[in-house]
Amino acid sequence: MARPMTLTEKILAAHAGKADVAPGDIISIDLDLVMANELSAAVAITEFRKIKGATRVWDPAKIALVPSHFTPNKDIATATLSTMMREFAKEQHIEHYFEVGRGGIEHVVLPENGFVGPGMTIIGGDSHTTTYGGLGAFATGVGSTDIAAAFATGEMWVRVPPTIKIIYEGGLRKFVQGKDLILTTIGRLGVDGAIYAAMEFTGPVVKQLPISGRFTMANMSIEAGAKNGIFPVDATAEAYCAAVGKKDYTVYHADKDADYQSVVTIDCSKIEPQVALPWLPENTKNASDLNEITIHQAVIGTCTNGRIEDMRQAAEILKGRTIHPDVRCIVIPGSQKVYKQCITEGLTEIFVDAGCVVSTPTCGPCVGGHMGVLSDGERCISTTNRNFKGRMGHVKSEVYLTGPYVAAASAVAGHIANPEQLGAPVAV
Repeated sequence: MARPMTLTEKILAAHAGKADVAPGDIISIDLDLVMANELSAAVAITEFRKIKGATRVWDPAKIALVPSHFTPNKDIATATLSTMMREFAKEQHIEHYFEVGRGGIEHVVLPENGFVGPGMTIIGGDSHTTTYGGLGAFATGVGSTDIAAAFATGEMWVRVPPTIKIIYEGGLRKFVQGKDLILTTIGRLGVDGAIYAAMEFTGPVVKQLPISGRFTMANMSIEAGAKNGIFPVDATAEAYCAAVGKKDYTVYHADKDADYQSVVTIDCSKIEPQVALPWLPENTKNASDLNEITIHQAVIGTCTNGRIEDMRQAAEILKGRTIHPDVRCIVIPGSQKVYKQCITEGLTEIFVDAGCVVSTPTCGPCVGGHMGVLSDGERCISTTNRNFKGRMGHVKSEVYLTGPYVAAASAVAGHIANPEQLGAPVAV
């Protein structure tokens, strides 16, 4: 008789061809999708060519290549990386290559194009591949050599992680979304509180979250050190799959008597809009308590909060208002589809009228690459996922993490602000 298993264990056991697995087991799993961006692909391609007998990838239909980090190319070096990936895609007949202008940021592009679904095993050459757990997949970031091996074999070894079950109870206050829940969770656990563990997000509140909020939380599970973050599959998740054309998937459920490393319960009714101060995502405080911190830049979007729901939240705050004269506000839709939807819904006009710049989909400023690098002493409030020293530019710059509501409100106020602290918008 199989042992009771958590959701992550169920998926790993199925893909290892085993009746059950337990934390600490080292297994080989079949992969449903392998992703790389221009940075991770360059090393992976080089290493793939060193594998004896590996002239063709194992299954070109299960590989996705997405230029995103320094796109459009910011210099000769990044252009060279992109060319290398583009030529490899052609050579290997990899159809799921998302060229600039036809894709965007990988963690937004893949789900919205139906490449991600419940019960899948997905690895990516980017730490925030954990995003796809928002749809009930086992998804984790790996190194480029692991990507190379997966290109050749379609398999990967993994040590089965223990699982931390997090139960979200209560209700959500106004302006509180998935970003606030995950920042609260990281603040409670610490950036090393879930090292090599699966974070299983459960409870009545997560059932209320849209898939965009679930993606945000799974995305940032890595900021607590987790191997993966994962949500149970419900009607909301299945409706999302239907909307993006994802039909072939298997739904797994954790056993009621599964063994968890720990169980954490969080009362969401006590959570206000959150901000993580430098230099760690665990350094969380209420936005309303940080009014004395002035800012120079706001970044709204990227892989963590660059979906249409995030754009709507920012526009809700910015409509009829103007960006503070001392602040630059950069809005980055996560994909071309989101970009176009912003235009169709009139959100782009709201952003431009408020004084924002609307960027092409790119990781850009999140990694200190381009499209918003900070100088010495500048402070940025950002919907991105990391605020390590030097993350967005100069080592003496500062990054404050938050959700779209607070980022937009702060861009208007000129300092960190809870949206409830703003005055009424100008009638339009």
